[in-house]
Amino acid sequence: MSFRGTTTLLSRATRIKSKLQSSLEATVLELDDVSYQHAGHAAMKESSEKETHFNLKIVSDKFEGQSLVKRHRMVYDLLSDELQSGLHALSIVAKTPKEITPHAK
Repeated sequence: MSFRGTTTLLSRATRIKSKLQSSLEATVLELDDVSYQHAGHAAMKESSEKETHFNLKIVSDKFEGQSLVKRHRMVYDLLSDELQSGLHALSIVAKTPKEITPHAK
């Protein structure tokens, strides 16, 4: 999916969700913009970017058999354009469906 030409029309959050959903086929995808918590930081005071910090919770079968580092790398690789264009920080919780489903007793 190409986002060329639409980058300024879609919010960063919308672009992130779309990229992650289409590639990782997430069963849960929660993205919270927490940029407001960093508005007073020196690096952010000088920036014109509004959507810079996010908390992500993502659940995908594609994480099955992958280490935590590999899961994070998968997310970062998908968002490389965003990281190069103003996304400053991303807190990631990446799990498989089996890891969030309670075990039957």
